Parts: sequence; structure tokens; C-alpha cells
Amino acid sequence: QVQLVESGGGSVQAGGSLRLSCAVSERTFSSAVMGWFRQAPGKEREFVAAINWSGVITYYADFVKGRFTISRDNAKNTVYLRMNSLKPEDTAVYYCAFRSGSWMGNLQKENGVYDYWGQGTQVTVSS
Repeated sequence: QVQLVESGGGSVQAGGSLRLSCAVSERTFSSAVMGWFRQAPGKEREFVAAINWSGVITYYADFVKGRFTISRDNAKNTVYLRMNSLKPEDTAVYYCAFRSGSWMGNLQKENGVYDYWGQGTQVTVSS
């Protein structure tokens, strides 16, 4: 069973920054596609960003382009989400997701292409 553990969430004022981390207990991490999603209260889970196995290919939701950066360290089995210029509407529980298959382009925004999920970390942005 693959385990994903997110950390780095917290409370921050609008305009601030946070870096989320997701540690993965799986030796095949270095070949996996990783994604970040978020879910705000009363809303459906939505795609934030994804990264291919090498880190060369990334894909972002339009609402985070230029503010968030996804990256990975395969030596540490960890994927990151750097979030800058945070807005109150970024408030949500953030989840990382693991896909053991190949990169699927814009289909990486679909929940169903991921095999495992973390438990989530809360991000709260106040105005």
C-alpha cells in the first residue's frame, strides 16, 4: 500500500506564501506522476498541478499559473507545492496524489487517473 503524507499547511495572510510537501512511501516514486488537488468547504475537489516523473513536464490549473510551482525530489521521495501570492479563495484542504502509470497530458487534472491519495493538509488564507 502506497502511503502519502502531506505537510506544510497552515494559516497565512493574503499575499503570503507556503510550501507544501508530500512524502511518499513507495520505491517506484521516481517513475510516478504526482499531482496536487484541493477541496474547499462545500465544493468538489479540484485539480491544482501535476508533474511527470522527471520533473521536466508540469501542468497547472489556470487559476494558479504564475503563483504556484510544483516540483519534486526523487532522492527524497517527495513532491512539493510552492504557493505564493496566496488569496482567501485558495483556502482549502490540499491533497497530493500518486499515479503509477504514464503521463497523460491534460488528463492529469482528472481525479480518476490517480491511484493513491494523501490525507490532506489544511491551508487557510485570511484577508
